[in-house]
Amino acid sequence: MREWTSPGPLGTAVVAVVATVALGGCTTPLKDQRLQPGVTSGAEVQQLYGPPSHVWSEADGGHTLEYATQPFGRTCYMVRLDAQDRFVSVVDGLSPASRNRIVPGMTPEQVNRILGRERTRVFFKLSGEDVWDWNIEPEMNGYLLRFNVHFKNGVVFRTSQSVVYPDRRFFWDD
Repeated sequence: MREWTSPGPLGTAVVAVVATVALGGCTTPLKDQRLQPGVTSGAEVQQLYGPPSHVWSEADGGHTLEYATQPFGRTCYMVRLDAQDRFVSVVDGLSPASRNRIVPGMTPEQVNRILGRERTRVFFKLSGEDVWDWNIEPEMNGYLLRFNVHFKNGVVFRTSQSVVYPDRRFFWDD
């Protein structure tokens, strides 16, 4: 007989990640044919996807609706609306192209406008680095991948990636 080992808080996180992956085939703002540039209103976007996690004001009078899925998801949809509150475009803020836009010297606000809300923030006293991380899509199944942005003196110092391997505590004991 197999006995289940309690997964604890980290196990709960793994279950949430698995659920997110299982729902990955559902319609997302990137693939949603109902979102028509110049036609779909901001209110219609919110009817489809709910309230955004953050709303960014744009210089042209438009807005960007942030749909962050952290701390368990691996996407952050940035839905751009024009000054007339009409859909313009959508990007995944955590795509490789978006992550490549993060360069030394950027402020935390500039980073959040591109990547969306972070999963965690950890300050490392000895190095003086404040490290924010985001779950991102791994290149292969079997592990989790995190994109890290290292801030020093209030600006981006560097970026890195961390692999999170599964913990054997989340499997059945024989």
